Amino acid sequence: MNTTATPAKWRRRPEERTPEILAAALDCFAKSGFSGTRLDDIAAAAGVTKGTLYLYFPNKEAIFKAVVRQSVLPTIALAEEHVTKATEPASVMLEWLLRRWQETSLPSQCAISKIVVAEAGSFPDLARFYLEEVVARGMHTVSSILRKGIERGEFRDFDVDNTTRCIVWPMLMSNLWQQSLGPYAETALDPVAFRKTLYDVLLRGLMRDPAAS
Repeated sequence: MNTTATPAKWRRRPEERTPEILAAALDCFAKSGFSGTRLDDIAAAAGVTKGTLYLYFPNKEAIFKAVVRQSVLPTIALAEEHVTKATEPASVMLEWLLRRWQETSLPSQCAISKIVVAEAGSFPDLARFYLEEVVARGMHTVSSILRKGIERGEFRDFDVDNTTRCIVWPMLMSNLWQQSLGPYAETALDPVAFRKTLYDVLLRGLMRDPAAS
């Protein structure tokens, strides 16, 4: 008898099972949206029973929030830490942040933004959660870079809050575009070229001395 076979998923330790459930849930949400995904779908994709899901999460909303915290927040936390400790010019920090954002925006993660925007009216609690834990933290990181640039004399004085929106919203829109209208557009969006162009335009508007950019 073979006693070395891989144990079934239901026999695995809880700390092993939770990432599997969240990975399966992310795929389900990306394919069917929040309202279109059932707990049965997540359970089947994770290879567990629906009852097992309730051992870890009270409802579908809790699973979605856990998916966001696992797949999106680590990237934001890394950016926050980098910007806090960075000593390079603000323009370099901004370029790093935009590049990091673009490089880590996987299709499944972009789908999360699309889901929240599309279903915010039906699920306002999820919208508020995403705004507080993802959008607000990301915008605060951008704002901190801009303020450092102004304080150091690298950037000219400007409205930091609205400039932050001018930086964050185009990047967010590029993610949404790739998950919505992009597949049907005649010309495909090159996310790298878009990010570099956005940075070039921004830098020319932010620098105290435009020639320095």
